Amino acid sequence: MKILVTGATGKLGTKVVETLLKTVPANQLAVSVRNPEKAEGLQARGVEVRHGDFDRPETLDTAFIGVDRLLIISTDGDNETRIRQHTNAVAAAQRAQVGFIAYTSAANASESKLFLALVHRVTEEAIIKTGIPYSFLRNNWYLENEIGTIQGVMAGAPWVTSAGKGKTGWALLQDYAEAAAAVLSGEGHANKIYELSGKPMTQEELVSIIGTVLGRDIPVQQVDDAKFAEIMKSAGVPDFVIPILIGIQQGIREGTLEIESNDFEKLLGRPVTPIKEALTSIIHGISQAK
Repeated sequence: MKILVTGATGKLGTKVVETLLKTVPANQLAVSVRNPEKAEGLQARGVEVRHGDFDRPETLDTAFIGVDRLLIISTDGDNETRIRQHTNAVAAAQRAQVGFIAYTSAANASESKLFLALVHRVTEEAIIKTGIPYSFLRNNWYLENEIGTIQGVMAGAPWVTSAGKGKTGWALLQDYAEAAAAVLSGEGHANKIYELSGKPMTQEELVSIIGTVLGRDIPVQQVDDAKFAEIMKSAGVPDFVIPILIGIQQGIREGTLEIESNDFEKLLGRPVTPIKEALTSIIHGISQAK
């Protein structure tokens, strides 16, 4: 059996590969990366490194040959770019007659009003149309996405949000990686959709736990979207990023990430990492990096 992970040098991909290597022989594992030089460490450990660029479909045709199980990790960029890249990857998987596709999607992708969900809805539909057995890993929200804000709080800034009372199902990248590895290396996952979400909580609830870990109260500044944009701009956030951040805050406010599910537990065989434990590890990592 040959398992291939795309985007294997990214934050999630790296953790998926490391998790797989604990149970899967290195010679059964391949990675597809835009820059093979970045994966030389994996090659030295016996993992097959293939060149695959989602903007160059001919490289994917070669990268996906002989693959039994493929993990397509969603790319970064604007919606148009991501849809093009994902469509290229799915078409190449079909041409290569890949046996199974797992795809990192978004919470409730087929119904969600979150602006980021369009990419995932289109990609899921494209995968279904191939007729190839699939699993959709509908990842809610990575706790690591909040590192920048946590760093600000640790430096004395308030927690600024326009998400109101909306809830998010935060979980660690490692938990999402282990769930993906379980699907790739296990059985019984064909044509399944997994809503992978931690326990949904509000911004205030998250910040309260961060305060407990840090041993002090952290003020939460609830603002409207216009004020949020103004604060982000004054903090040095690039102009093109601000509408994305506002869209995410709006989506949380409207409940798009409030998903109650035990799918994580099904795949991990254990409860998702408790949020206090997860935040403690992130804050420790920030402190160590100083």
